[in-house]
Amino acid sequence: MTPRTDQVAGVAAIIIGIVVLALSGDLPFGSLSFPGAGMWPKLICVLMIGLGLLLCLGGSLSRPLAEVGWSDLPHAAIVTAVTGAAIAFYATLGFIIIATFLIAGSVMLERRHPLVALIYGASVSVAVYALFTILLKSPLERGLIGF
Repeated sequence: MTPRTDQVAGVAAIIIGIVVLALSGDLPFGSLSFPGAGMWPKLICVLMIGLGLLLCLGGSLSRPLAEVGWSDLPHAAIVTAVTGAAIAFYATLGFIIIATFLIAGSVMLERRHPLVALIYGASVSVAVYALFTILLKSPLERGLIGF
């Protein structure tokens, strides 16, 4: 049997869904009228597992995995490494700084001017921070610097 791209993606979605579901087991689910911290992670994991199963079942129509070109692998590795670093330093640096560098870095990967990317990243980060903290009354991480 030749592995197909959709089948591999479906199995990956199922595995990730099961792992995250197991890790979020300690979070309270709550009820529909008063949801707990674990409601959304668990619902998303169940959805991810279900959609992964659908991908596996319909995957015989996709391209064989051997035909996939891996020319975007360096780009994907950079994005993964930067995202991992952002997760590691999120609590220390806070939302605005991390989001600014993530957005600006993503824009610069598309070969845009660094100053424009930095201004755009800072603008979006501050706007999202204001939306969550002021309008939605849901504070985001401030970090050690205070913003």
